[in-house]
Amino acid sequence: MSVNLTRREALATLAGLGFSSVLVACGNSQSPDNQNNRQQQIEDVVVRVATLRGPSSIGLVNMMNDTSGIPGDGGDLSSVGNPEEGSGITYAYQISSAPDEVTPMVAQGTCDICFVPSNAASILYDRTEGNVELIDINTLGVLSVVTGDSSIQQWEDLAGHTVVTSGQGSTPEYVIEYLLDQAGIADRVEVTYESEHQQVATELASDPAVIAILPQPFTTVVETQNSGVHSVINLNDVWDRYAGDSGSKFVLGSTIARKDFVEQHPQAVADFLQKHQESVQKCNDDPDGTADLVVQAGIIAKKPIAQAAIPKCNVVCITGDEMEDAQRGFLQVMSDANPDSVGGALPGDDFYYKG
Repeated sequence: MSVNLTRREALATLAGLGFSSVLVACGNSQSPDNQNNRQQQIEDVVVRVATLRGPSSIGLVNMMNDTSGIPGDGGDLSSVGNPEEGSGITYAYQISSAPDEVTPMVAQGTCDICFVPSNAASILYDRTEGNVELIDINTLGVLSVVTGDSSIQQWEDLAGHTVVTSGQGSTPEYVIEYLLDQAGIADRVEVTYESEHQQVATELASDPAVIAILPQPFTTVVETQNSGVHSVINLNDVWDRYAGDSGSKFVLGSTIARKDFVEQHPQAVADFLQKHQESVQKCNDDPDGTADLVVQAGIIAKKPIAQAAIPKCNVVCITGDEMEDAQRGFLQVMSDANPDSVGGALPGDDFYYKG
């Protein structure tokens, strides 16, 4: 089944290195006969997957290509019909440019599996009264301070400056606020937010003196376009310095599923997790081939930029206990810094998918 994707003529955010963790859900020790019987018993279901333009969708493109091809422009999951008889587990995809385009789809029930900023997963758990489960982590931190200002060499050098970025109301904002506070410079840094990463990249391209915080692949794009602009501070390093002792990871992107979908279609969830893990592995093992699909899907405009960006990012598929430990630690740090950033309270144990 093929469903068209939405597309804007902009480059994308964030992409991938870092295949991590073997899926508990994909272990298979069945005999061939049992596997055949299982295949015969699989119900017909269309899994509607909503993702964000950037690392999560870059980690997904190999799966998209293997399961339904790379669609063109104009996709809308709300228009997906019922599955054909005998079709088994099939997939429909929609790529959006901003989190606020994706998160309402969870509450409205127009998607089954959704890629969201990590704090948004916790907020949606609260807003849907627990009808959300975290099934994997898809992206670790990929934010960097990018500028042509040679005076900026470390995080504390941002004091007295204005920083332009995007992601207000989602993980980037709360991570930046937390790290500025930990460094004791929050009251001496003015942070301004644009609605999309591309706007930030455009400002930086026109004025190298701008101090920006950008994700991949935008960092690679602006460095390619202007030799005077460089990535000078990796926020993963800053996170490790100030929060590493907590055992948390800088979790940027999370994959959630509606709890009612998980309960009604456990085979479909297990199938998705296996295919997602395989897709991420292909992304990291073959960035050249993945770059072709990334361009074809309209996530990044040019293959050389995609090839350069993918290995610099942090696309992962972390599940099981490792997923729970990483997400709990990150959300705890965010909650301690700003309870509203996780929806006012941390999710319960039922938030974490057990397979």
